[in-house]
Amino acid sequence: MARRAFILIEGHPRGNGLLYVQAARRLGLIPITLSADPAQYDYLTAEADEAVRVDTHNLDALIRECCRIGATYDIAGITGFVGDDESVYVTVGNLCRHFDLPGPDPVSIQRCCDKFTQRQFLEEGGVPMPAYRLAANATDAEGAAKEIGLPVVVKPAVGGGGMGVRLCRDANELAEHTAYLLGGEHRGRSLQRILVEEFAQGPYYCAEIMGNEVIGIYAADFGPPPHFVFRGCTLPAPLTDDEHARIADISLSCLRALGLGWGPTCIEFRWTKIGPVVIEVNPRLGGAPGPRMVQLAYGIDLVTKHIKLAIGEEWDLRKKHSHIAGARYLVADRDGILDRIDDDSPEAAVPAVAEVKFYVEPKAPIIRKGDYRDWIGHVVVASPSPAQTEAILQRAVDSIDWSITPF
Repeated sequence: MARRAFILIEGHPRGNGLLYVQAARRLGLIPITLSADPAQYDYLTAEADEAVRVDTHNLDALIRECCRIGATYDIAGITGFVGDDESVYVTVGNLCRHFDLPGPDPVSIQRCCDKFTQRQFLEEGGVPMPAYRLAANATDAEGAAKEIGLPVVVKPAVGGGGMGVRLCRDANELAEHTAYLLGGEHRGRSLQRILVEEFAQGPYYCAEIMGNEVIGIYAADFGPPPHFVFRGCTLPAPLTDDEHARIADISLSCLRALGLGWGPTCIEFRWTKIGPVVIEVNPRLGGAPGPRMVQLAYGIDLVTKHIKLAIGEEWDLRKKHSHIAGARYLVADRDGILDRIDDDSPEAAVPAVAEVKFYVEPKAPIIRKGDYRDWIGHVVVASPSPAQTEAILQRAVDSIDWSITPF
């Protein structure tokens, strides 16, 4: 009988890529990554995994490559990673349809990838969210900001990872960021459309969903404006039963409005003076270290559950325990060269530290972008109580010494 392969379209160097590779192996599958540039994923070399260079924006090329792999292996399932290019997951859905494998609906995923279209479907579904306008030039953006009222959040209509998202507090910041996004500086290309949105002020929460079940709700905080760079998060969030129910109900309304409900979804909220409003619906698993936190808090391995769903096997989302998981991101505070990272093994020195991970090596250049790329690493801990989790986190972070020498 042919060995079973699990196809991964692209990967994620800082995120969940390695977790999927390891989980696939534990399930007896052969993980094979198809990527336009496999070398960008260090874990593929470290794990000695098979990787194939192919244009992952070319559906026909991917179909041909999967057919070639299918001559040697039994393809058990296909999935992929959104990262900062959400179109990849649309391609995953199309591949699953072509090979008659379980997978996401590409039409529903496409609705989410275009943030303006997503907003329209959510609005039609009665989902509470900030006021928004679409802009194609500086005049549109200025008019939208006047209608909505400053400050506003300005972001690309298509994209991920918080890239290009900025709070514009006055007309000068609005003009500057609009020119940046539409003029070709953002990622080296000009955008055709941007979104101008009301700045929803209040605590941030994020619902982690698998299928139609809300697994958990995080609370998180950001660094200083004008950017939205996460500094830390806690699972479960300190919510009352009623507050939890309101976020869960709106989450399910989002799934219905967008035609989602297969596989993982991650929905971001702000709790404003009118209650929770939806900031964004992401048709994917939350980024690292989210899956690790869910496992520590509830004993649920979401990556393995997702793979089981993708290969047509049964899964079980029952919680095995209830702990408080916390994460703290190490965020660059200046541009320069990362001189050193002296961590003194916080996992061994501080009890209950579950994971310490660094994304960059010493002597690497650091250029802040105002998004997730500003993270140097993260620390994850868990304990039976919120106070204990916070105390452990602080001790672990204090035990890590790192410095950046300005250019």
